Amino acid sequence: MLSIRSLAKTYDGPRRRQVISNVDLDLKAGEYVAVMGESGIGKSTLLNLIAGLDRPDSGSITVDGINLADLSDDDLTKLRRRRMGFVFQAFHVLPYLNVGQNVALPLSLNGVPSAEAHATMQAMLEAVGLGDRGGSMPRELSGGELQRVAIARALVHRPGLVLADEPTGNLDPDNAAQVLALLRAQVKTNNAAGILVTHSIAAAQTTDRVYLLTAAGIQAASSPI
Repeated sequence: MLSIRSLAKTYDGPRRRQVISNVDLDLKAGEYVAVMGESGIGKSTLLNLIAGLDRPDSGSITVDGINLADLSDDDLTKLRRRRMGFVFQAFHVLPYLNVGQNVALPLSLNGVPSAEAHATMQAMLEAVGLGDRGGSMPRELSGGELQRVAIARALVHRPGLVLADEPTGNLDPDNAAQVLALLRAQVKTNNAAGILVTHSIAAAQTTDRVYLLTAAGIQAASSPI
């Protein structure tokens, strides 16, 4: 599903800084991994590169057999829309849409007929324990519920690749544990490849294996986290 080779990224400016260097990573469908590392080491940058939101200086990223370097910006947008799902720390739930509309948004953008989209959305809400909240507005939900909405939206179109960037950073420990268990379960149920970027050891322990991102590259953790 995902293959990364010799990835490098440098940001220009008054203090030129290489944030990604010599990264190699392979991820198959059904695999769920964590990426950890010091603050500022480039974990979020790595996700942005994988998503095609930023371009590397060198190296290659292949998603579902497609080399991102071969795609135009429009084609990258279509690939993200169809084959990727995103879960962020800040939820990014749209406040002017109700819960059901938020979750169904990827289906609408992908041209799924409205009746099918509604049924799929409702099934996804049931899967994350929010089956009766489709008509609620985001302001009526707790932080844990909003993150469940974000997970439902990220997975409703059955993406092959799920990218989660510190998804429990704004949650208390109990809600965080519930969201992490739900995220893992849904990634596995959908047979997606999943990457969880996190500072949390507890979060990393919910994945199949852990990678450490350093200035020299990325490597599997030598011992259990």
